[in-house]
Amino acid sequence: MGGILIPFSPTYSFMARILLTSGPTRQYIDPVRYLTNASSGRMGCSLAEAAVAAGHEVVIVSGPVSITYPSQATVHWVDTTDEMLTVAQQQFEHCDGLIGVAAPCDYRPEFVQGQKIAKTGQPLVLQLIETPDVVATLGADKKDRWVVGFALETEDRRFRALTKLEKKSCDLMILNGPEAMNSEENHVEVLAKDGSVVATLQGSKPDVASQIMQIVGERLIQA
Repeated sequence: MGGILIPFSPTYSFMARILLTSGPTRQYIDPVRYLTNASSGRMGCSLAEAAVAAGHEVVIVSGPVSITYPSQATVHWVDTTDEMLTVAQQQFEHCDGLIGVAAPCDYRPEFVQGQKIAKTGQPLVLQLIETPDVVATLGADKKDRWVVGFALETEDRRFRALTKLEKKSCDLMILNGPEAMNSEENHVEVLAKDGSVVATLQGSKPDVASQIMQIVGERLIQA
């Protein structure tokens, strides 16, 4: 495993109640078809496991996934981005911080057809509008709570991630690439508000998650 290796401690002196968003969301275009992405929820599950192992209470708001979250966590299931935001807002009120690792759909159809769209032999044109940004909305009202975001970028990665960090009122931003989608491994940079790279982590998602949780514990929970 490459990158900066940070020894993982199984417990912290202070336990927190952590809200974690995970998985994809779905935006239906008709009763049977929807827009989504390749997020598997593995990174969210690994972070939940690491947080539970560290002694924290974990509340998960998850889109549809086939993985199994730790039994010690409370899981709220949602389908759409709007549902994820609504439930996350409700739960964030009672949490100390947020780790926003979900990959919500950024767009939804302006109109959802009431019946299954039939083939006509002609191109199908969809008018898409933006969905709300879950982490940015929660970050704007975080008060004395902390927020950790994830940025999946394909170009100008660090610049775009730092822009999102500021826009979404995050305390840390975890930068990764599209190769993380539906993969068992991850390669990330942990970025701070001053633009510095706190750590570069690479390995299995459980290993990376454990190291991320140690950084969150040291910089945000115990600070």
